[in-house]
Amino acid sequence: MEGPLIIGVDGSEPSLQALDWAVDEAVRRAGTLHVLHASRWERYESRQPSFGTGRGAMERYAEHIAAQAVERAHKRAPELEVTAEVVAQDPATALTEASHDAGVLVVGSRGHGTFVGLLLGGVSLPVAAHARCPVIVVRGHEKNVRSGFGQVALGVGDPERAAAATRFAFRAAELRRARLVALRAWRCPAHELPDHPTTDSEAHVVRAENELTAALHDPAERYTSVPVHAVQEEARARDVLVTASALSDLLVVGARRRGSGFGLQLGPVGHAVLHHSACPVAVVPHD
Repeated sequence: MEGPLIIGVDGSEPSLQALDWAVDEAVRRAGTLHVLHASRWERYESRQPSFGTGRGAMERYAEHIAAQAVERAHKRAPELEVTAEVVAQDPATALTEASHDAGVLVVGSRGHGTFVGLLLGGVSLPVAAHARCPVIVVRGHEKNVRSGFGQVALGVGDPERAAAATRFAFRAAELRRARLVALRAWRCPAHELPDHPTTDSEAHVVRAENELTAALHDPAERYTSVPVHAVQEEARARDVLVTASALSDLLVVGARRRGSGFGLQLGPVGHAVLHHSACPVAVVPHD
């Protein structure tokens, strides 16, 4: 049985946008939603003298944020089962630990305390890099966040490790009744030389097409209602995916694990799409 969809909230506008997105996703999945708010309020309250046994103002404020999130979720989807939890812990650590029991983890692009100039927040990036379950960072333009394009984009990386992300993308497309665009980027080193010779690209094209066919074959047989459009292109993967995100409701990429077992390691492509995608991004651990 799939675990709950967990949403990290901090009361900021990006986290409220992520909360609304998570509510809709939980309804689509016919699952449950768990609201998690984490902050280190005891770090600050321990510096002040205590004259009683009551809870501190920071703790009460943390509980208020979680309660407000639950109320907002119920207003958006009265039938959805919503639970909440408040923990005195670093937010990135708390969400990463919660990912062990989650089906999907959802976070906003940035939250309170993040410098405006930063493209991605100090919580969303480490959570996407280290969580044990798929992580969706809700970011992008309003129409993309509202699923206004009817398209899910999938970056097909290493074919031997693409299965988990591919399954996730097919299911996401099925739940949205959207089409799936599967993208495989390739580069010919000879083409990058200043005066490169005329090199036949046919071998690279055939290889990319074969890799796409192999990656999509099994899930396509299972998710027969999902229209699939496979695209191979000579370009940098990050450029292909960011471009595709402009007309997508969700961009799905895979992430590899470190051999040391310390969670996910995002490569340059993962970092690029998390910072520049025009739509929400799902980072899915390899099997």
